[in-house]
Amino acid sequence: MLFTRKAAAVWLSLAFQRVLTAQIPLSSHAPSSFYSGIESDLGQWNLDEGPAVNATGHLVFETANSLLQHWANTRHRIGHTIIPGTIPVGTLLYHGVLFGPHLPTAMNWVSVEPDHSMLFCRGKIETGCWHLTLAVTRPMKVLYFDGNSAAKIPEGTLDTQDLVAWSKMKPEWVWNEGQRIRDLCKWGEKHGVNGFVRMEMNFEIMICNFTSHMEVVSFANIETTRFYIERGTGLPVGPDAMRHAFESVHCASWRENNPGETRIILDFSELVSFYDTALVPSLVPRRLGLERGDHRVGGISPEDVERVQDRLAQALARPPSVTSGIDWKTVLRVVVDRYASRLEFIQHLLNLSLDDESIFDHAQQIQRQLRTVLLPYTVFAALPPNTSVSANATNSWAAPVFRECATTQAASIAYRGTTLTPSERLLLQAVRETTHEICRVVTKMWASGMNFGVDVFYPPEQRPEVDHIHALIGEWKEDVTHLISWLDWSVWVKCRPACGLEEMCYLPTWPYGFPTTRAAQWDSGSLWPDPNKGEWKRLQPKCIRRLEPYSF
Repeated sequence: MLFTRKAAAVWLSLAFQRVLTAQIPLSSHAPSSFYSGIESDLGQWNLDEGPAVNATGHLVFETANSLLQHWANTRHRIGHTIIPGTIPVGTLLYHGVLFGPHLPTAMNWVSVEPDHSMLFCRGKIETGCWHLTLAVTRPMKVLYFDGNSAAKIPEGTLDTQDLVAWSKMKPEWVWNEGQRIRDLCKWGEKHGVNGFVRMEMNFEIMICNFTSHMEVVSFANIETTRFYIERGTGLPVGPDAMRHAFESVHCASWRENNPGETRIILDFSELVSFYDTALVPSLVPRRLGLERGDHRVGGISPEDVERVQDRLAQALARPPSVTSGIDWKTVLRVVVDRYASRLEFIQHLLNLSLDDESIFDHAQQIQRQLRTVLLPYTVFAALPPNTSVSANATNSWAAPVFRECATTQAASIAYRGTTLTPSERLLLQAVRETTHEICRVVTKMWASGMNFGVDVFYPPEQRPEVDHIHALIGEWKEDVTHLISWLDWSVWVKCRPACGLEEMCYLPTWPYGFPTTRAAQWDSGSLWPDPNKGEWKRLQPKCIRRLEPYSF
């Protein structure tokens, strides 16, 4: 039976209200906007309207979701986030002593892994070297710079630190770590910060005062490592250099992906992002048309630098009791968990080569995957107004599904509104923009499958022509490829095929294979990759050996 347009609209409104009424009674103060304007609101959910070209919600989303994860921050090494955190009581930290059995008393560096700190444990073979293990005795307030923020390269890895320490970038001071830690700690003293978290080949912390917040667990005279770190390159040099270099990146791989480095607890309610276009508008035109890997903080205006510093000062002064209590790390992760593997699988199915005989069945398989993704949001009344859909039909009927999918994740948080900090409102908008585009594309693909007659539950009167199915799959492939590229989630970047048991999946990590400040840049006898090949510019995962002979 064919519905008239008017009758379908009335049925849609009544049924949609009935569904919402069945879902709402848990709260006596649900937002009125959740009910009102159903028919008029649906006109705003255009399945053919993609995100603005200068949108940054998805960038805020992925950088926040990737904090303290080694893989993503190696891949996108130019940091765009500064966020306060705490190191809990009982956490062990490590320090390799460069010069004799002397305990540090002021500013210095510690690592979260002994395999990393051992790179800096120096001593003669006859006398060994000294390695310090510390335990945190009271919660330590720290500030984390994301990206590969301890890599000494002039392309911008240190920019966000320089803005905090000096209010401007100083690329000529890339290796001036002594001045950097002194000025960061001077700034941090005003805000109760005792450490600055960065990522080298693993995570490290610049400690401002070794006599505060920590106690000595052991100060051991151990066997020397038989190598040293070369000044000006950061590379280990010596007979055992390659093995220790591998183990430094191997232990970092334990923190590659979610949950990342768990010994540092970040406060997402006070996150500061350089992708926040309201806070840092001067960077918007500088990113236009650039790939994510080419985004820089360089070029930020003095006014925006001042705003960032003010926001940081406010964040560090705000007591925890005034925040919402929302677990933003989990909110972000739930979205990735829900969609990452399914989008990847759909893309895999779309990339298979098929003949004309099997393509219809294959299109039905993909349609089932799309239906599975949307099933929790498939409002009953939104199903097509008749069963005689065609390839020429519009997909506007699917707007309620799009709306339900895109708004469910953040609806409750959005209602809290005034209790959110500025950082939380930014994260809320990031979740909204990201789920909006995911749901737009998936709903559009599913609706097109319905219109083309490949949905097993809504079979057409006759099977679609083969060329129509090829056209549908071509559209699907274009849609999902563009979506995955736009989201740019690092969880999709992996070694294909997977590495063997004697191998490890690896992204080129500073300083191995990166340009150095040394006059003699590289020679054919070097143990390290040739930086002139440019592998460090656009990182691609590869399998490397876990046994001798090592290679990077």
